Amino acid sequence: MAGETGYDRVLRFSIPHRNARGRSVRLGPVLDTILTAHDYPPPIRRLLAEALVLTALLGTLLKDEGSQLTMQAQTQSGVVDLLVCDYCDGELRGYVRHDAERLAMLGRNPSLHALFGQGYLAVTFDLAATGQRYQGIVPLEGDSLAEACESYFAQSEQVPTLIRVGIGDGAAGCIAGGILVQHLAEGEAGRERLHVRMDHPEWEHVAVLAGSTRLEELVDPDLSQEALIWRLFHDEPEVRVEPGGVLQRGCRCTIEHYQAVLAKFPEADRVEMRDEQGLIMVDCAFCSKLFQIDI
Repeated sequence: MAGETGYDRVLRFSIPHRNARGRSVRLGPVLDTILTAHDYPPPIRRLLAEALVLTALLGTLLKDEGSQLTMQAQTQSGVVDLLVCDYCDGELRGYVRHDAERLAMLGRNPSLHALFGQGYLAVTFDLAATGQRYQGIVPLEGDSLAEACESYFAQSEQVPTLIRVGIGDGAAGCIAGGILVQHLAEGEAGRERLHVRMDHPEWEHVAVLAGSTRLEELVDPDLSQEALIWRLFHDEPEVRVEPGGVLQRGCRCTIEHYQAVLAKFPEADRVEMRDEQGLIMVDCAFCSKLFQIDI
């Protein structure tokens, strides 16, 4: 509907009397821009699409401008040996490194375990206001990256969290959407903090409602995010919604950036990096651009 939240924007919402907050997102053109930077096969496209939705959902939990969320999945011997995405001030980027020959042997819909083997998921919050960094690492287990993120919040932050992600195809390319709902601690003095109560009745109620989300609803272009939240929680006395800013691809690769990075290397090392023309060639893994650096 006109004026409601569609593609490439996050919708924040809260259910005050249930001590719950959430985020929903539907990625369209931004997702297609990131995915088409590389010729990813379908299983890797779906994997990166899910990761980018999760990165947007988690990244918008940050409050301060300049703060960054980085999500990295890695393994020593998996078909996918590195997946990395980050979010900063509404900008998303992501990249997957994989073994194409081994991937082709797995079929059309390989499981998360088939792609990664014994891997791990690391979630890092870099806070601009304090300069602090928080990182949690959990085993890459379950059927999806979303399940691994739920484990991160349960184990590293002890915050009950439910996440659902859907991926589909639209007229203009790949579409992916997701919803995240959390139970927040009250934290008053002398009271038990809710985040250590995984079986709290308020959370169980919200989790049942949010868990009823159908994956096709998350990618339905005719269903605004506000309409989806209304479908899930319309019986609640109060649900507050707040549209977030526009999401965009945010690869930070520039000649100036790479010059600054390379300037930190000793001159002897830079000599070895130069080609016959005296230039250092830098290939950005995120956007697949090649830069010629003269330094």
